[in-house]
Amino acid sequence: MTDTSEPPKWAHPIRVAALLPNQVETFELTPESELRQLIGRDLDLLNLRKLRFSGTLSPLGAVGWLLKGQLGATISQACIVTGEPVSGRIDVPVTRHFLPDDTDYEAGEETEMPEDDSVEPLAETIDLGAIMIEALSLALPQYPRAPDAGPGDAQFSEAGKTPMSDADARPFAGLKSLRDTLSNEDE
Repeated sequence: MTDTSEPPKWAHPIRVAALLPNQVETFELTPESELRQLIGRDLDLLNLRKLRFSGTLSPLGAVGWLLKGQLGATISQACIVTGEPVSGRIDVPVTRHFLPDDTDYEAGEETEMPEDDSVEPLAETIDLGAIMIEALSLALPQYPRAPDAGPGDAQFSEAGKTPMSDADARPFAGLKSLRDTLSNEDE
C-alpha cells in the first residue's frame, strides 16, 4: 500500500542516498509568513513572528549522520492566568544522531526506551522541517505567564457550571466550624 497523503507544507526531506559520505552539508530553513502562520496555528501559538533553523549534516561513522543545528523563534502565547499575549524568544541547540536500526520488533513485545533521546533511526530521508517543528514544540513554555499575572484565582469549569473554589477544595474546613459550634453548646 502506497501513502498518497500529501506531506505537510513545512516538510523539507533530504534523501540520505544523495548525501556525500565525506562531505558536510549545511542547511538553513526560514519559513515565510504564510507558513509560519500555519505552524503557529498547529502549535496553538498566538503569533510566530520569526523562525529559523540552521545547521549541518555530517557523516557519523560509516553508516550514520549527525545533525547539529540551532533553532531560533520569536513567539507569542496566551497567558494561562489572564489569557493576555505573552511574548518570548526561543534559542535552542538541536542535535540528532541518525543511525541504522538493526532491531527487529514484534507486535506486542515490550521494548525499553534508549537513554539518549537524540538517536533517531536512519530512514531513506531526513526531514529537516519535521525536526524543526518537533524542536520548536518541545522548547515552547508549557505554562506561559504574563509578568504581572499573580498566582491568581484562576477558576475553570464547563459552561453553565459553577467553578470549584479553593474553599470547596478543603473538605475539613466545615468540620472546624462544626467543632466550634458544638464546643460552644457544651459551655
